[in-house]
Amino acid sequence: MQRIDAATIARRYFDPDLTPHARTPDTLDRYLRAMLDDLVQLALRNGSAALASHLKASIKQHGSAKLTAVTLRMVEQASSLAAAAPSPDHQVGLWFRPLVTKRLIGEGIDTLGRLVNFCNSHGGSWWRSMPRIGPHRARVLVAWLRRHEKDLGVTIDADVDTRPLTPALGLGNVVVIGGSIDAPQLAPFERLAIPTALSGEHGTNRARDFAFIRAEHDLSAVHAYLNRYRDRPPTLRAYTRELERLVLWLVIVRGVALSSMTVEDCEAFKDFLKSPTPTFVGPKRPRSSGRWRPFATNGLAPESQAYAVRAIRAAFAWLTSVRYLAGNPWHAVTDPVTVSRETQVQVERALPDALWTTVRAELDARCAGADLGGFTPNADEARQWRIARAAILLMGDSGLRRDEATHALRENLSLAQIKTKRNAKKVVKMKSAETNLKDDPKGGEEGAGDAEPVAVWALTVIGKRRKERTVPVSGAAIAALRAHWQDVGRDFEGPGARGPLIVPIVINGTDASIAKHGDDPAETGQAASAPYAPDALAHLARSAIHRIAGELLGEGVLSHNAHAKLMQTSAHAFRHTFGTRAVAREMPIDVVQRILGHASLQTTSIYVHAERNRMLNAAAQYYAGDQD
Repeated sequence: MQRIDAATIARRYFDPDLTPHARTPDTLDRYLRAMLDDLVQLALRNGSAALASHLKASIKQHGSAKLTAVTLRMVEQASSLAAAAPSPDHQVGLWFRPLVTKRLIGEGIDTLGRLVNFCNSHGGSWWRSMPRIGPHRARVLVAWLRRHEKDLGVTIDADVDTRPLTPALGLGNVVVIGGSIDAPQLAPFERLAIPTALSGEHGTNRARDFAFIRAEHDLSAVHAYLNRYRDRPPTLRAYTRELERLVLWLVIVRGVALSSMTVEDCEAFKDFLKSPTPTFVGPKRPRSSGRWRPFATNGLAPESQAYAVRAIRAAFAWLTSVRYLAGNPWHAVTDPVTVSRETQVQVERALPDALWTTVRAELDARCAGADLGGFTPNADEARQWRIARAAILLMGDSGLRRDEATHALRENLSLAQIKTKRNAKKVVKMKSAETNLKDDPKGGEEGAGDAEPVAVWALTVIGKRRKERTVPVSGAAIAALRAHWQDVGRDFEGPGARGPLIVPIVINGTDASIAKHGDDPAETGQAASAPYAPDALAHLARSAIHRIAGELLGEGVLSHNAHAKLMQTSAHAFRHTFGTRAVAREMPIDVVQRILGHASLQTTSIYVHAERNRMLNAAAQYYAGDQD
């Protein structure tokens, strides 16, 4: 009606992969004309007599109804009388545009009922995990759901909007924490303000001498302490988590300022760590969400409780040393009782060799856009699969932690030439030690060939405790990185190749994302300027594995046990996969230790299953003898 050509309409409003009628301008033109005819027929049946008479006259004169902007609105109003009401079991594609439908289905939201449940469970930040669903589009979707609450038979929660926080007692995004234990007003440190009475300005444990920090109240003093770790993000996150839990508990539950804590308060907080109040507990949410809670739903293990006490004790010790506090009450508090475990690393999370091979083959197929049982990933999906593959191979073939994979840089990746001995093997001789040394002065190596150079990619990363180490990178991982760099328009082999090895292709349209990455790479055609956040990259890898697990189970390729194994797989499991496979292939244990960056060889030794299996086998024979 507005004289826009069909090609422009197809490009702006339709996705050819989801709507076959929009693949060419001619097919779309026929589709739109048929849509208009359907609207006219509905208007003839449901509209007024005057409108019906006008439409019939136009059809008689022109062969089809010629509508003006005014008559088009009249036709739309009349045809809407025959429209169906939305229902919770309706597919989202019946009501939303194809591009929106595609993003929702990608998150497993295929019906209106599931969309409502997803919004209610995630709150105002529900849209952040979905590519190309920004705050404006999210606001439109929520407004539509609210208009149809009566038809859907469900209610959208009041805080499902696009605002980061809705403070009841705050100014802007700053929240003055308080409220009751049953209905607390909570906020993370960066948005938190403490009531004046509990600010600690006149705390009973404040030192009377000159203080070495300019802190007028407790929150300022805590920030001064945390500022010491500004160059160590993982440590900063951990200490911030423990101290904000303490501050929130002190103000809301205990009603005591941090600088007025006594030993009795410390012991009470230890008990609180064992069983936090339900209103302090919730699923993981962004810190900008009004539904953020300081404790996760699965509670704190004894080891985590002990860590919290040690972290708080260290913070109080520093505040005492800079003469902000007169003394440290946590010195009189013992750590929670923990059990010294046989193994500190959950190696059972590692993927078996056959399952790891299957996962890699499935990743390659999806990255190549292969036909997967009637489903072929489109270009955008294939690019996302290539990001996931690069991350998974860096962790699974090089033993990197997710934080290390996130911050790995191209300038720290190089091709090294090393020399190896061809056909070298050890010959064990059944002789005495003296005979061995006399007959085999080279330590038992025979048949060693000439040294020949071998090229190996090496990556230098900064690991835990800010320790630098170098890890090998497989050829498959290098190929995956090259494919990812090609997707973002960067030259992996160029002389000036620098920057993060893995960067986003699509970002959320939030101010924080734009400030970190620049404009949306999908819109500008330029690569993002910053890497993923560790949690975001881990979520991408985990989602990829879960999709593979679901599809292979449906095809009958996976057993239920293998499916359960993949569904429990986290990003850290790929690191364990490398450790177990390296030991199984007889890589020296000290080499595995250096690659994984373990401080103790004892930690690495848990990957050596041979000794444990030998013990269990001997025990089984012993018990079998009792049965005889």
